[in-house]
Amino acid sequence: MNSTSSPSLDLSRFPRRTLLDGPTPIQHLARLSARLGGADIYVKREDLTGLGGGGNKLRKLEFLIGEALARGADTVITVGARQSNHARLTAAAAARVGLRCELVLTRTVPRFDHDYLENGNVLLDALFDARVHDLPGTANALQFAEERANELRAQGRNVYVCPLGGSSPVGCLGYADCAAEIVAQSHTQNLAFDRIVVPNGSGGMQAGLVAGFVAMGLDPSCIAAFTVLGRAAHTYPLTLEKANQTVQLIDPSLRVSDDAISIDEAQLGPGYGIPTENMRATVRLMASTEGLLLDPVYSGKAFAGLVENVSTGKYPVGQKILFVMTGGLPGLFAYRNEF
Repeated sequence: MNSTSSPSLDLSRFPRRTLLDGPTPIQHLARLSARLGGADIYVKREDLTGLGGGGNKLRKLEFLIGEALARGADTVITVGARQSNHARLTAAAAARVGLRCELVLTRTVPRFDHDYLENGNVLLDALFDARVHDLPGTANALQFAEERANELRAQGRNVYVCPLGGSSPVGCLGYADCAAEIVAQSHTQNLAFDRIVVPNGSGGMQAGLVAGFVAMGLDPSCIAAFTVLGRAAHTYPLTLEKANQTVQLIDPSLRVSDDAISIDEAQLGPGYGIPTENMRATVRLMASTEGLLLDPVYSGKAFAGLVENVSTGKYPVGQKILFVMTGGLPGLFAYRNEF
């Protein structure tokens, strides 16, 4: 990621409600980098966002809530798994701006212990006064959400429906904006990152970052993801499509090339939300070496991939790697039995 000047991105024409307190810091993991003996590792601290327990979904919600308010909505509905970080932060954002919130949560992950079903994000959903619809894992959550929205509209309510992970093109603008923030911070700190590593769940973060780079005239090939939700063959076309939809919102003349999306499925394990030994070891490594907490579903698995690539020399000495640390801390309490 190199350029002679710091490009910028103007998204001011899109409705937006500020939910972050400013840019999130980029920090060098000096002890962990030395311990692994390979590339220099940095983290973009998306977990350091104050609202609702923090996390990367707030960037998407700035644009989603902004659009909802611009449309005069009084209620927001979104969907997710039982321990969805996006659902928790949607509830928090709705509380902040005075919208009613309903969450359609599916039991997608085959876990039935009390901590998973009632602790972590689910506990916080209730504190934020969201109404939770508890559906089986086989349910079509978005269809249920649309049907519920129509029920409420029939009662005179104005309802805005957010998709899984907030990863609509409008939501992805939050990470196009983050791309510009990373570029600006890189210039300020005199850093040139060889790679930016992210987890890919619903694809919105990677799609937004890629779209932002393309919109700024930068090469997006430095952005690499570890999928935590679906196999790479399934995740790749969805992420590419979202990246194209997002960049065309910014500038209809632009297009994301097919080779701009890099997705590795090596850390997925048996599936979404199902712990792996690599994830557990990496969460412990980060906590014991740097005092930082990764979540077990997203960053834990993706950072495990980064650690493996540093350890094997795929990310060699001399390279600078930026990991986007997404938050999701409440998930650790839902997965207490794994640690």
